[in-house]
Amino acid sequence: MHQTPAAGPPGTPGPSAPFGPAEPVPPAAPVPLSVPEGLDGTAWRTAAHRLLAKMVAEFAYEELLTPEPDDDTAEGTDEAGAFRPYRLPVSDDLTLRFRARRTAYGHWHLQPGSLTPADADPFAFLTRAHRTLLGLSGDTTGHLIRELTATLTADVRLAAGELTAERLAELDYAALEGHQTGHPWLVANKGRLNFSASDAARFSPEARTPQRLPWIAVHRELAHYRGVPALSDPARLYASELGAGVVSRFEDTLRARGLRPADYLFLPVHPWQWDETIVPLFAPELASERIVPLGEDGDTRLPQQSIRTFLNTSRPERHTVKLPLSVLNTLVWRGLPTERTLAAPAVTSWVHRLRDTDPYLRDECRVVLLGEVASVAVPHPVYDALPEVPYQYRELLGCIWREPLGPRLDAGERARTLAALIHTDARGRCFTAELVRRSGLEPRVWLRRLFAALLPPLLHFLYRYGTVFSPHGENAIVVFDERDVPVRLAVKDFVDDVNITSGPLPELADMPRDVREVLLTEPPEFLTQFIHSGLFVGVFRYLAPRCEDQLGVPEDEFWSLVRAETERYHARFPELKNRFETFDLLTPRIERLCLNRNRLHLDGYRDRAERPHAAVHGTVPNPLHGV
Repeated sequence: MHQTPAAGPPGTPGPSAPFGPAEPVPPAAPVPLSVPEGLDGTAWRTAAHRLLAKMVAEFAYEELLTPEPDDDTAEGTDEAGAFRPYRLPVSDDLTLRFRARRTAYGHWHLQPGSLTPADADPFAFLTRAHRTLLGLSGDTTGHLIRELTATLTADVRLAAGELTAERLAELDYAALEGHQTGHPWLVANKGRLNFSASDAARFSPEARTPQRLPWIAVHRELAHYRGVPALSDPARLYASELGAGVVSRFEDTLRARGLRPADYLFLPVHPWQWDETIVPLFAPELASERIVPLGEDGDTRLPQQSIRTFLNTSRPERHTVKLPLSVLNTLVWRGLPTERTLAAPAVTSWVHRLRDTDPYLRDECRVVLLGEVASVAVPHPVYDALPEVPYQYRELLGCIWREPLGPRLDAGERARTLAALIHTDARGRCFTAELVRRSGLEPRVWLRRLFAALLPPLLHFLYRYGTVFSPHGENAIVVFDERDVPVRLAVKDFVDDVNITSGPLPELADMPRDVREVLLTEPPEFLTQFIHSGLFVGVFRYLAPRCEDQLGVPEDEFWSLVRAETERYHARFPELKNRFETFDLLTPRIERLCLNRNRLHLDGYRDRAERPHAAVHGTVPNPLHGV
């Protein structure tokens, strides 16, 4: 007996009788295909060759590979500061040759343009070197190639919009960030694993695309708020950060759903994080309306070098926001750990109190501490109860509001991250050389002013309070006067990058318990590493050779000026003599911290329950010891 087939949903292909022709399904709109800005063969080859030179220099510094003298003079005693020839045998068909000079901390300073063969790139190098020369596993090699490819694509985008050092000097703090080339030490510094090509084109700092951030409401059963005393009530934060009109609109959105606004906390989210992480992993909370989308606040913001931090460009007096982003970049997943997010305002209050009750820090150094004054953390209901799961799943949702820099500058002052000082434009001109020219000062005088702005507050926190920031190129900000002369220091990222001594110190006796529990502690002899590795190795290691090449200041003299500023502080506070010995910045050698070695040999790309830390490999001579 013949049976009539069952009808399918509209648009399902099937027999034309007895139901008639199937309802047509309109074709999906075509997805336009695009190529990253500036991506062509010449730009790619230029960026790739430059990245290979960086790879050789940084891998040699960390002793992942060992270049050899290429003639009898390479390890001789010829003219100080001269570039000497080296070779690096990679395989039977590839030997890299270059000219370099060895500088402070065992750094390899390659002469620009000297690396041959001219067509060598990171991928030709890795294909031959990953197993025999570098000892990498197959999975690490595979992920590294992806990170390097993403980094090079970002480098090409940067090159397409590259400005001269003269033009960069005219940019404000927020705009200048979009022209920086990333971490100088880490080779794959813009890998951003999990970002697609369109994500990078929209959300990366080098895209320089202003964003409007969406906001959400999260039920207080899930979300937790903390603020400094002036912002202990979240309503005060929202009044200044959103304004009455936007707050009313958000509250009306909740009331329209039959929800009580008083039961919810508001916070912005990164659009990428919402789509990729929050909707998939907080679906039950969305279904139960414990998380509710609210819309945008109307302000435009620019992503900074950390990717997850946004400066408000339409209302610069409003806070900078730091948002979790489940992207792997420069060693870690860029989330916000719940415990540290909630502790941020308490850490800020403590650090501010140290400064505000210390006349030297407050009145003489006039150091700017950009406090993390409010935070919302939203623990995941399942993941946060499982400490053994990968840490990226316990850092998914939250926000930290940080004080903006602009309102804390005096009239005529301008600010630039420390990383900007080592930026080099397409012509090879260092940004610092341009600032020195604009200042009208003799280079040595300008450098003394730089060190006098940076070192005294850092040394005072270390010696007086057993406390160090991590003053790397992104966290440390140089404040300049109207003539582009360095005058003082600004610092950010307290809860992530403040460490305290594990030894007893009277000045730390009244530290609040919640602050002590969250700040990392280190032995006194290791605490100085944060200044050495963050500032001296992470920035000055690159700045000193540039000053020799472009300003005529020999590297030994550069480090003599750094030591002189340190000794000037010692002479100012002789009562701290024992502390100078406890926290010895002038020791003959320091441990060599390694960032690339961590990725390649220690942690790879595996999931971990805790965030990784820098690897230690041997020691290097301390340039402050003998100068």
